[in-house]
Amino acid sequence: MLNKLIIKTLPLIPKSIVHVFAKKYIAGDELSDAVNITKQLNETRTMTTIDVLGEFVTERDRAIHEKGNSLLVLKAIKENKLQTYLSVKPTSLGLGIDTDFGYQNISEIVRKAAELGIFVRLDMENSPFTSNTLDCYRKLRSDGLKNVGVVIQAYMRRSEVDIRSLIEYNAPIRLCKGIYREDEKIAFRDPDEIRKNYKKLLDLILDNKMYVGIATHDEELIQYARQSIKERKLSPEQYELQMLLGVREERRRELVAEGHRMRVYVPFGKDWYGYSTRRMKENPDIAMHVVKAILGKK
Repeated sequence: MLNKLIIKTLPLIPKSIVHVFAKKYIAGDELSDAVNITKQLNETRTMTTIDVLGEFVTERDRAIHEKGNSLLVLKAIKENKLQTYLSVKPTSLGLGIDTDFGYQNISEIVRKAAELGIFVRLDMENSPFTSNTLDCYRKLRSDGLKNVGVVIQAYMRRSEVDIRSLIEYNAPIRLCKGIYREDEKIAFRDPDEIRKNYKKLLDLILDNKMYVGIATHDEELIQYARQSIKERKLSPEQYELQMLLGVREERRRELVAEGHRMRVYVPFGKDWYGYSTRRMKENPDIAMHVVKAILGKK
């Protein structure tokens, strides 16, 4: 009830208050902010992935502008010798405008990254773009580009089929729960069902020897992943754990101390307000995190 009330009154909440929540989870407005955060994390044996905030672009000029921002990230990664890679949201690059137009923009970024020896992750957005994003990945691979991976969302009922379709590519997969609000006909809504499917999908990925980014803050899933890794006698080079910037930092440090490879998602950009409010609207459960952040509680 409280979550829904916060969502309804969200437009009335001052931007400065929302920023109290956002600033902990976003590097800052500028690329230099993401670079500095990444340097700090690298010093603690933690890798990152840098993401330019912005999605669901509807104008071609804006998509081209976003492509330029991603190319600047690649340049900064190379110049600063960062232990990171680039994550891109396909709709920010025009995939929702026209699939060919979007693909050309994405392809240009991935090709430039390949020249620089940098990996690129195609983020997964909401269900209208799932198939197009996976098709984009397959086309990149068919065009000879190997420095690219995808994201699979455990709450989507189709995800097992999607993973099986990626086995032939030995695709690097980031496995997450998923954050967008989807119809229960296509997505699991119950938290226990989502956890159950996450475990099933993780086993499928590991059993097929695909590199996986185990992206979760859920302690039950972290423990399951640790046990699965141990049972398969995997070396740290065969997987990695992933978390969001500003979330469960103490636990993150513990996992790094255990010898696990860890990667932190580092978003930046002036679209922090849109990013934050969209996340809250897409998933009202996040609203309580806003309250906790404002009150300074974990």
